[in-house]
Amino acid sequence: MTVFLDFERQIAELEAKIEELRHLDSSGKIDIVAEITTLQKKADKLLRQTYSNLSPWQKVKVARHPERPQFFNYRDGLFEEFTALAGDRCFGEDQAIVGGLARFRGKPVMVIGQQKGQDTEARIRHNFGMSRPEGYRKAHRLMELADRFHLPLITFIDTNGAWPGIDAEERGQAEAIARCIEGCLKVQVPLISVVIGEGGSGGAIAIGAANTVLMMEHAVYSVISPEGCASILWRSADKAPEAAEAQRITAQDLYKLGIIDQIIAEPMGGAHRHPDIAIRAVGEALDKALITLSAHEGHKLVQMRRDKFLRMGEKGL
Repeated sequence: MTVFLDFERQIAELEAKIEELRHLDSSGKIDIVAEITTLQKKADKLLRQTYSNLSPWQKVKVARHPERPQFFNYRDGLFEEFTALAGDRCFGEDQAIVGGLARFRGKPVMVIGQQKGQDTEARIRHNFGMSRPEGYRKAHRLMELADRFHLPLITFIDTNGAWPGIDAEERGQAEAIARCIEGCLKVQVPLISVVIGEGGSGGAIAIGAANTVLMMEHAVYSVISPEGCASILWRSADKAPEAAEAQRITAQDLYKLGIIDQIIAEPMGGAHRHPDIAIRAVGEALDKALITLSAHEGHKLVQMRRDKFLRMGEKGL
């Protein structure tokens, strides 16, 4: 059963009526098929109107939807022969970041992604997508492997930030993130990042300093979560909607600012309603970006990546 967000109350009521009618005996006096068709058209129209006018805070809620496709869904839907590579060769294994070798449409690639987990057990195992230093050190190790064997690098971003625990700070969280960003900027292979849900703070940019940054239509990307921003500026997380508006965290704003390179359209109602369509759309965007970047030599890719990030901030809304 679909989980509805608070701003989808009317849509939920209509779909509940439709579901109820489908279970009625069609031998009655009411023309159930006609009634269902009428209600479905009304629900579709309302869904279209709602998702065409989402506020930044509503987009945050869509990006966090529990049924939204996560990295493992994209991994299984887009890549073949995935072989996971674990451990940072320093401290241990972190499952908030998962990576390994795979084939994308027949081409060998290195894939790295942040996985939140889709049920309670998985969320605990993957630490809700919030990586400790060993996760970033593992990602950096895989970047170096990709560079050594001339493999295009594809990363999937979906985290509300790096793990803020004392244990992470004790093991060098900031240094690990910095090394990871440095690794992104140095690899002489095509590097493509896709923001599929939340892109939060340094935890996201650690694997997002790419030649091409793609972003799902209802994903968000920010230096800090709206709740965190509101707690600092207004001393109250209740101001999160105002913070989301001020932060310019939506794909549409970030495209105007030149932070991302392309917005990938989602199915009407969000990627969680039709995940297969969303995953196929990402696959098409990745294929086009990879073809474009593969035409350039390694040193040129590094220079393009460097120039891209140095230009950020030149555009205004």
